[in-house]
Amino acid sequence: MGAIGGLGATLVLSGLREAWSKIGLVFETAPMQVVDRVEELGLVGDLSPRGRRLLTAFAHFAYGAGTGTAFGLLRRERGGTGEEASVGSALGVLAWGVGWASWLPLTGVHRAPWTQKTPKVLLPVIDHAVFGAAWGLLYWALRGRRA
Repeated sequence: MGAIGGLGATLVLSGLREAWSKIGLVFETAPMQVVDRVEELGLVGDLSPRGRRLLTAFAHFAYGAGTGTAFGLLRRERGGTGEEASVGSALGVLAWGVGWASWLPLTGVHRAPWTQKTPKVLLPVIDHAVFGAAWGLLYWALRGRRA
């Protein structure tokens, strides 16, 4: 259920990023940067534009499903919709901190947030809070059907 919630929350996040892209706030997402780094390291061959988009989408949804699974393992209690959205949002911000402050900078994918000089550095925090809230609501709905 956590992974399914993660996939659904990734769709919500993708919609938010698409809207931000249309107004010029986001140009390259973390999954795009991960694929760039994988190419730089020579871990994949020359990708066609279509292959690049497919690998980026796969990385994005795989990370969302994995994150949703981890959230599901952490979330044992059940609350109302407000509580689940709030807890999910907090877990989303935690996931941002884990990725953006550790493995993304350590692997050369992205600079650490505290080294950046633009307010746009906060957008991924908002992204992850929205992802987490969406995950919490989806997880709540999925668990409700199963109970």
